[in-house]
Amino acid sequence: MNQRHALIAAALATVCATGTAPAVAAADTEKCYGTVKAGQNDCAAADGSHSCSGQAKTDNAPVEWKYVPKGTCEKTGGQTTPPTK
Repeated sequence: MNQRHALIAAALATVCATGTAPAVAAADTEKCYGTVKAGQNDCAAADGSHSCSGQAKTDNAPVEWKYVPKGTCEKTGGQTTPPTK
């Protein structure tokens, strides 16, 4: 029974550690529109043309975004806000 508890505790610790890592990473990043290479976007397009990562069809499309370290987006020619319609 003791070994079983240890396994459960280890599994829960892994889940908890994995669950908090993105929150920490998100605090140090920002969405950057217009600098994504084809197939390397992080999520849905701003215009709703698709809803998944990796579906950007062209390089540097203004509606495609990916997370970058804070303060680097505009230095690389991108925007931190989605394009207006």
